[in-house]
Amino acid sequence: MTTTTQTSQMLPIHTLLPQASRLIMGCMGLGGGWNAEPISAADEHLAFSVIDTALESGINFFDHADIYTFNKAEAVFGRYLKQFPAQRQQLYIQSKCAIKLAQPGQTGQYDCSKQYILDAVNGTLARLETDYLDLLLLHRPDPLMQAEEVAAAFDVLTQQGKVRHFGVSNMGWAQMQLLQSQLSQPLRVNQLEMSLAAHHWLEEGVLIGMPAGAERHFGYGTLEYCQLNKVQLQSWGSLAQGRFSPGFAGQNHTEQAVSQLLQRLAAEYQSSSEAILLAWLMRHPAAIQPVIGSSNLQRIQACAAAPTIVLSREHWYQLYVAARGAALP
Repeated sequence: MTTTTQTSQMLPIHTLLPQASRLIMGCMGLGGGWNAEPISAADEHLAFSVIDTALESGINFFDHADIYTFNKAEAVFGRYLKQFPAQRQQLYIQSKCAIKLAQPGQTGQYDCSKQYILDAVNGTLARLETDYLDLLLLHRPDPLMQAEEVAAAFDVLTQQGKVRHFGVSNMGWAQMQLLQSQLSQPLRVNQLEMSLAAHHWLEEGVLIGMPAGAERHFGYGTLEYCQLNKVQLQSWGSLAQGRFSPGFAGQNHTEQAVSQLLQRLAAEYQSSSEAILLAWLMRHPAAIQPVIGSSNLQRIQACAAAPTIVLSREHWYQLYVAARGAALP
């Protein structure tokens, strides 16, 4: 197998899927708790409300993983699709696999073996009540991963029409390069933790060659590799777990300063703090695609305007410097 190099096949995912929203609705909180309790009527009502609110807010891209709430996030989403099957053609759905949660007598681990990937996708499709995924991501790097096995699994899923595009999550550029060397399909996405709070992805580059840079590990060169190879960067944790929201119990001086700045900019741009927070990510040249991990309906609505906001360079740097709590070197 050889790496795909045709320009038309190396376009970023938001170009390949032009009708897909620039924001992604994260589904990790759907289906109830991370336990063995069945999906309740209240869980279903919340999930349906989240999906409808996202769609009403112009968000038609949904992010899943087979482990979310012990498979229940996919299952409750599947109930929605079963009740409203015509909606499937309007939605873009991605899911992730490769994490095996610990079970009695079994250690938690990662698994990128061919059979595990195939079985995981079949389970996901059954729970989601759909015949295909728009995107499949490998959730975490598996130290025992053999790129040839992943390639064989991806080929089967492509031939069967079960997955249209592939990507990874939480991988560095060298891991991606190794994997891509064996794939027939280009990797379209890398989903990483990136936010105004978790900003090591910026710090590692800004502090290159400086002693302080050694404390800002992220995976140097990963952003540049993705940009060079037209891999769409997606950010998880985009809203910083709410730590910049007014009244957040854990706020320290830096977080309070960022929160106040977000509120001032929200007023200036006639938007919301949440939208400014996401717009800050999207202003980066890597064209980051944020995943919204909230199931709060008002917060989802507050995020909707983010793609329409283009922060000035001054405002972008104001937020960055405020979040790092110190002037740039």
